[in-house]
Amino acid sequence: MPAPQIQTEKENSMLQLTDEMKAAINSALADRVPLMLASVSADGQPQLGLRGSVHTIDDDKLGVWLRNAEGDTSANVAQNPRVSLFYRNPETRLAMQIQGRAVRPTDPAVVASIYDGSAEPERNADPERKGTGLIIEIDRVYQRGAVVLSRD
Repeated sequence: MPAPQIQTEKENSMLQLTDEMKAAINSALADRVPLMLASVSADGQPQLGLRGSVHTIDDDKLGVWLRNAEGDTSANVAQNPRVSLFYRNPETRLAMQIQGRAVRPTDPAVVASIYDGSAEPERNADPERKGTGLIIEIDRVYQRGAVVLSRD
């Protein structure tokens, strides 16, 4: 069965992650370098968390499985969808900061596809699927302090 189509507000994007970026993100947990996800609470407090479930959905979207559906990240993006992710692999010397907007999908098929796209250790940590998914539409990617990809 094909994965469900995930619709977001900016469908005509020219932003496309490179194959190297996609491969790095998709193998981050296996490579022992999970991405750091930053969001901001309703009172303006930044919060960080390591996310082993981050994976690419397509050229400009990431999926993230949140094991705690009502946790800080979920609550934060409900108030302010702007998020940032940081990836760094010292062995390959690849680093990138990704900025985008997160949304919690309500379509059960989309939520299931985010869970299914997560790394096996992450799925095994939530076998009852009590968590929820996030879709992050990427707005820009920075490397070495410069914007290398942008929706603008």
